[in-house]
Amino acid sequence: MSSCCNDKSCEVEALRARQSATLRRVLAINAVMFVLEFASGLLAGSVSLLADSLDMLGDATVYGFSLYAVAHGARQKAFAALLKGGIMAAFGLAVLAQAIYKMLYPQAPAAAVIGGVGLLALLANGVCLVLLWRHRTDDINMSSVWLCSRNDIVANVSVLGAAFMVWSLDAAWPDIVVGVAIAALFLRSAVFVLRGAATELRLAQA
Repeated sequence: MSSCCNDKSCEVEALRARQSATLRRVLAINAVMFVLEFASGLLAGSVSLLADSLDMLGDATVYGFSLYAVAHGARQKAFAALLKGGIMAAFGLAVLAQAIYKMLYPQAPAAAVIGGVGLLALLANGVCLVLLWRHRTDDINMSSVWLCSRNDIVANVSVLGAAFMVWSLDAAWPDIVVGVAIAALFLRSAVFVLRGAATELRLAQA
């Protein structure tokens, strides 16, 4: 009977299968949460919820690219990470633009909707983080995916904080501040992922 303990190619295939199964699960979670958060953000008039929904959409896209990268070599994984970093940067800039719009046309959003949906998003991303934890050091592809999930937790907690502040102050600015903070987190993580991918590309070409 063959065993992966003595067959390195079998070990690699088993790892890829585990990675793919995990990525499919977190992709589905993020796709569902994007639809829910985006609709709720529009309904509540919330920058932070809309920003978090774009985060969910970005993550679903990232996980899709990561599924592609799992079955390919180091060079393809590095290119996928470059693309993911670009997507993260683009969403960060989009959130900044939305926050600027809300600064020009401020209106207090619905705090109850922000809090309820934000809590649900936190629970969903907690599940994703647990699923991805075992793969966080597998390679640059899975490392960047885990980083995205970790950032999601920070963003969700910030959204809940915004909901409380909007409710207690009856003001729009806490929601705007959180939107800007989420954008800054996106852009910082994008730089990290892009640097890591560039390093992997140089090593693959050496």
